[in-house]
Amino acid sequence: MTTPDQQPTVPETPDPQFKDRVYRSPSGIAGGVLLLAIAGWLGIDALVTGEGRAPWVALAALLFLVPLVLAFTVRPAVYANEQRLRVRNPFRVIVLPWGTVEGFRSGYSNEVLDTAGAKYQVWAVPVSLRGRKRAARREARGEARGEARGEARGSAAAVRGGQQHHAAAVAAGPVRAAGDQIMEELRELLEARSKDPRAQGEASVRWAYEIMAPAAAGAVLLAILLTVG
Repeated sequence: MTTPDQQPTVPETPDPQFKDRVYRSPSGIAGGVLLLAIAGWLGIDALVTGEGRAPWVALAALLFLVPLVLAFTVRPAVYANEQRLRVRNPFRVIVLPWGTVEGFRSGYSNEVLDTAGAKYQVWAVPVSLRGRKRAARREARGEARGEARGEARGSAAAVRGGQQHHAAAVAAGPVRAAGDQIMEELRELLEARSKDPRAQGEASVRWAYEIMAPAAAGAVLLAILLTVG
């Protein structure tokens, strides 16, 4: 009596997931690093060479200012994957499954709206009016150059080539500022993932006590030193 060959079982693999897309402000980080360097240089100098209450005042000022500089420059970031959006603002961390995101709004600031009616500012993607103006000028110059090339070409083949080039430029989309491009990517992710069963859940908001506690302690200590002195 023979037994049937047993086929090896193949373990089921989970659906592929892409890593978080991280969006931050390079100019904000650069400015924060510069401010931290200046504060560190002045503060350490006061701690080493200061006399009387100066070292204590310098210590309190550093304890107050460094967390705030980190909070508003280096800390803000946006993390997006196929299941949720995580917005890290100066004093809060907002986690929004895609199913709870109503949409995005861009005006003088970028905001994300949830289905409960709450709105959260996206600090890591600031709106740059100057960047929008530069993008508009680049788009206008590109259209002007394309029209000039089309007028300079007299043959039918050249006209067809110019039309194809113009069609390709239209398909590529308009020139956008960096912040507007990021918001458009987030809108595309929302459209693609909002109905996924794995992207459902409840929104959560956590306060950044690791930033708030030392800043508050430094503010209290600095107020006491200035009041007593």
